[in-house]
Amino acid sequence: MLDVLLTVVGSLALVVAALSRWVQRAPLSAPLLALVTGIVVGPEMLGVLDLPTVLEGHEELHEFSRLLLAISVMAVSLRYRFRDVRALTRPVTVLLIGAMAAMAVITTAVSAAALGIGLGAAALLGAALCPTDPVLASSVVSGEPAEKSVSPRTRRLASLESGANDGLALPLVLVAIAIAGPAGGGEALLESLWQVLGAAVLGVVAGWLGGKVLSVAERHRTMQSGPLLVYTLLLALLVLGASGLLHVDGVLAVFVAGLAFNATSSWEERRDENKIDEAVNRFIVLPLFVALGAMIPWREWGELGWWRGALLVLGALLLRRLPVLLALKRPLSLTWRDALFLGWFGPIGVSALFYLTMEAHRFGINPTVMAAGTLVVVASTVAHGITTAPGLALYRWMSERAQDETGAEQ
Repeated sequence: MLDVLLTVVGSLALVVAALSRWVQRAPLSAPLLALVTGIVVGPEMLGVLDLPTVLEGHEELHEFSRLLLAISVMAVSLRYRFRDVRALTRPVTVLLIGAMAAMAVITTAVSAAALGIGLGAAALLGAALCPTDPVLASSVVSGEPAEKSVSPRTRRLASLESGANDGLALPLVLVAIAIAGPAGGGEALLESLWQVLGAAVLGVVAGWLGGKVLSVAERHRTMQSGPLLVYTLLLALLVLGASGLLHVDGVLAVFVAGLAFNATSSWEERRDENKIDEAVNRFIVLPLFVALGAMIPWREWGELGWWRGALLVLGALLLRRLPVLLALKRPLSLTWRDALFLGWFGPIGVSALFYLTMEAHRFGINPTVMAAGTLVVVASTVAHGITTAPGLALYRWMSERAQDETGAEQ
């Protein structure tokens, strides 16, 4: 099956690369194309790619999503100058503490109401689905269409939130596991403290050392010239592996390491390399979404009931984030345009798969939770994939209209 997956993904990647400019402007995203490809070649249609469902292959999916998240959050942490990142500390903190907790509570309530499940299962869904996915969000914060349409501050907020909350969602997931299982609240609190604080320390030390080693190597010319992609990729893998050995939050540790590396190296010298990083990240996500399309648990989706599934999807997409961002418009110093944009473009994707499979590994498979979670992930991939290009165009039109009105008043 690996050879078949590589053939399918390689063919798709070549098509996406050849049509990359068109794909960026069309109401389609690369993850959405990969998802559709996986469904078509999967066991329910052509049967070319015969993979187990996510309920049976959750361990492999967890490791794959963990690796992809690490690479993605490293790219996010290096995307902007460190001084620009530091200037957004307050609004990003508001998003991480206030918005993420609110999104978890709202998604828990929506899950319980739509599916008629108990608090434990609903909490598992709410925690897993609350973080904003950096992989799916990259199409609305990077690339030529996004840079020409969306204000720099809004793009930075979306990027930094999606990078940081993937790791900081772990305490919420541990609390949900404690609610649903035999583990106590005290145990969840202690593990959360160790995972988060340990990840922060490891990330700072590894990122600072990585930046200093690179500076010394460049000063003494002991390192061959070339893009920094390989160096930062290896740094991400090093931190991810060390996190696993120390049992700390690997995704958060990689993000913090990227920020520390960013603070100790020159962003101007990395500008061209950052563009290469973004291009690579657009393609590295394709295998996961092809596999997800082939691993969809269609039978378990059917057992949810179509109207319950529809209520869950609508509630998660419309209520999980949009009302929260509108309520935080003033504390975040957002215009209505930016609040609506950030409220809608907070996709649910790889990070949700990561935490759903983590819950399955630690608590055991709950078919309802896994089926409902993957249904929302697929729905978000479709909804945000087809609205990215129109959303960017609408944002640009609203900006131009606001500028014209301001000019007319003057």
